[in-house]
Amino acid sequence: MSDDEPAVNISGGTEGGGVAAEFDPATADTRAEVVVDRLGELYWQKTYGGQDAFTCLVRTILSQNTSDKASQPAHDALIDRYGGPETDLAASLAAAEQSELAETISSAGLYNRKSEILVATAEWVLEEFGSAGAFDEFVTEGAPAEVRETLLSVRGVGPKTADCVLLFAGGRGGVFPVDTHVHRIYRRMGIAPADADHEDVRAVLEREVPTAKCGFGHTATIQFGREYCTARKPACLEDPEACPMADICEQVGVYPETGEVIDPAEAPEAAESDT
Repeated sequence: MSDDEPAVNISGGTEGGGVAAEFDPATADTRAEVVVDRLGELYWQKTYGGQDAFTCLVRTILSQNTSDKASQPAHDALIDRYGGPETDLAASLAAAEQSELAETISSAGLYNRKSEILVATAEWVLEEFGSAGAFDEFVTEGAPAEVRETLLSVRGVGPKTADCVLLFAGGRGGVFPVDTHVHRIYRRMGIAPADADHEDVRAVLEREVPTAKCGFGHTATIQFGREYCTARKPACLEDPEACPMADICEQVGVYPETGEVIDPAEAPEAAESDT
């Protein structure tokens, strides 16, 4: 574990209730699984599930379009003001004054929009399920496809948010949420098509990565994206051997000889393949 890695992670840590996966790149059946297995050797393992579903949904909405460094204080401030061991967070947020909530979560960015979405989402949970506890039961026990479809019907909840709730609250295997890091990295590696959208990348990864490894693959890919395969200055740009995936990466959109880095969809190779 590096010094930057938290002792307690958003999956619920060792209390999360998941099953630890084995990581052996030599036995992987697909290139995507090789990548996840190497990440398993590089980073700490996690278990999944165990989070309260509505709290997880709130946390993920706060994280949209911002960093964990910015959204975590907003989440902590929200819980301090509106949460508590005996408090139904959905009921508390549904009754919140939006301007007060916006001020509380201001560190997360887009706080006016997010406060509006959080109040509306809390009202939806109460209307549809009656309480945050009943919503949690639906997420953990309902059919995954139904839970995902239901979450996606809520304003402000996109595929990544829905999948994070399924993974971190529901503890569902085979769920590989796709954020900007995941979307960039697997297209850059050539595992997903260069012009694939987020849902296309998710389909590839959930097909080619074993069920038990998808959750870890998501979180470890994010860590890899922060430390090695960044958007503008990937490690391979200056030193091809600096990246642990160098031998299996196609470097789509990365050109060490010129120092240029572009989105994979804009790479000449991608343009030529479409003609």
